[in-house]
Amino acid sequence: MEAPPDNDVLWARSLHFTHDDGSPALGGVSLGVREGEILAVSGPRGSGKTTLLRCLSGLLPIRHGEIWFNSAPVHTLGPMARERLRRDRFGWIDPVPALVPELTVWENTALPLMLRGTSRRRAKTTALEWLDRLDVGERSRSHPHELRQAERQRVSIARALAPAPTVLFADEPTAPLYRADRAHVLRTLTTAARSHGITVLLATHDAETAALADRTVALLDGRCVTTVHLPPVTESEGRAACSLSV
Repeated sequence: MEAPPDNDVLWARSLHFTHDDGSPALGGVSLGVREGEILAVSGPRGSGKTTLLRCLSGLLPIRHGEIWFNSAPVHTLGPMARERLRRDRFGWIDPVPALVPELTVWENTALPLMLRGTSRRRAKTTALEWLDRLDVGERSRSHPHELRQAERQRVSIARALAPAPTVLFADEPTAPLYRADRAHVLRTLTTAARSHGITVLLATHDAETAALADRTVALLDGRCVTTVHLPPVTESEGRAACSLSV
């Protein structure tokens, strides 16, 4: 078994995953993510982005391949150990906000901190700071059903960032937001990640969102693909090409 590179906080080799109905989801994906890096996983819907993030985070046990976190194997961990890893070191943002309906906004945001053993007072202070950064601080005493969809997603992002996870998995985090809101939320997310040294895996099919990352890995039908970027055609070259085609 080959050990991963020392500078990769997350490293995977030859990941294969098949859904319960037999349909393939991942077909030999390999990648490495450096500490503090923001990596976009791009591709059309159905390309395997969500499955890849779920496998890397331990939500889905892989059938074949290896996953390493800080040079320790994840693929050999049992269910309880993977759950502790997700609780203590990982954060997750879903495309659809999943908040606890009985809890207020600040309680939802503070919940991961309190599960890690942080005192209620300190967890509340941290939660309110993140809610303010994401422009939903004034809704801290509201319940999820009282919020708009975009506000609920902002709370979900604040909840994921509040514990300062080592790795944050963000699956289409701005999907419920209007275009005008996306830029601000993404700036907050990426700025917070860089200032706190958080490694981010950002699944997206949106080119503008992917452009905010340090690097992009493209998926197609569950496999990594290489996109060739051609240089832009100048006006004179365009006229020459047209004349040749006549």
